[in-house]
Amino acid sequence: MCTSSVGYFAQLAAVAEVCAPKAGNVHPQTAFDDTNWLDFVASSLAIRSVLDLATQTGVGNAVLASVQATQQAVGQNTNLGMILLMAPMCAVPLSSDLASGIDDVLASLTENDTASVYEAIRMAKPGGLGRTRQFDVAEPPACGLLEAMAVTSHADMVARQYVTGFKDVLKIIGPRIAEYNQKGKALDQVIVQVHLEQMARQPDSLIIRKCGESSAKEAQARAACVLATEWPNTEQGQFAFNDFDQWLRADGNRRNPGTSADLIAAGLFAAIRSGWIQTPFKWSSSQNPWA
Repeated sequence: MCTSSVGYFAQLAAVAEVCAPKAGNVHPQTAFDDTNWLDFVASSLAIRSVLDLATQTGVGNAVLASVQATQQAVGQNTNLGMILLMAPMCAVPLSSDLASGIDDVLASLTENDTASVYEAIRMAKPGGLGRTRQFDVAEPPACGLLEAMAVTSHADMVARQYVTGFKDVLKIIGPRIAEYNQKGKALDQVIVQVHLEQMARQPDSLIIRKCGESSAKEAQARAACVLATEWPNTEQGQFAFNDFDQWLRADGNRRNPGTSADLIAAGLFAAIRSGWIQTPFKWSSSQNPWA
């Protein structure tokens, strides 16, 4: 089994992301009513071989096949945002630099990619999905995927990556993960830290879709307050994080910051693929899901 393939990097990133105890998200110590961390692990296993073929099949086909594989494995949407972020990066040949190669992949996207991605979205049925006057996933698309993503990029962080050359993933999140990791921090703490920073930087798209912009902005402000307490190095920070986590999980987990988590998984993929962080990962023994 090859351990230097894009599918393997994607699987490793997805498993590391779900194993870290991020605020408001599923992890080994906390499940949702209909989903637990093993569902996410199973999903990562299901999409590995599909993403390994992304350079040959193209982005749209890789997205659709990944969603189909996930549905077969767990019967629900556990990873649509992650797939949409990882498929273009997996389509960059390993012989190419990720930051420069992603531009070539994005420039090559066609109407066929749009059709496949729209079919994948309809199949996954993501929470809080709305309709736009110009583009609606229920209707056959008549444009390239970049044009379709541009329509919702102002409100959706995943779509924004397509029109910015994956700026948040490759210029902010991935390097931030690498920076903390290289300072000797355990990767699970790094993931939680960068997830908080991402939430404080931008309102989470999934919270916007499910709860409205005001709730998303409140989550953004609360994340910033946790960071201001110097979490995790102070007792005040620990209390603030726990309060924030409980607030996100209230009301049936409707404030789940899932898009921020998807961006973290994508940043982990970029860091692993680019050699910015090394395996085996250093993990906090107190949070080790395999202990």
